[in-house]
Amino acid sequence: MTRTLAYGIVIVSPRKVIYALRVLDDVFEYWEIDEIAEKMRKRMLSRFGDPAADVVVVQGNTRETLRLFGEPYAVSRVRAAMFNASLSFSPIDLD
Repeated sequence: MTRTLAYGIVIVSPRKVIYALRVLDDVFEYWEIDEIAEKMRKRMLSRFGDPAADVVVVQGNTRETLRLFGEPYAVSRVRAAMFNASLSFSPIDLD
């Protein structure tokens, strides 16, 4: 099964960002979401040297079905950025 994913970045401070990873075509189980978040953390570590990247996984298409998974502070920042339309997503392939 191919996963269609997109990512966006929420800038918290000049040296701190939160990576939002959006699942576009499927509904995943909790263990799959943890696996995807870990793959994203490994990618950010190898690419940018960020050892403790905050990753929020976004699942759902409408406001009623939207679910965000991650640390509570990061989830609230990503939710605010999404609903203020200050977060844009770009395609990414983690496999």
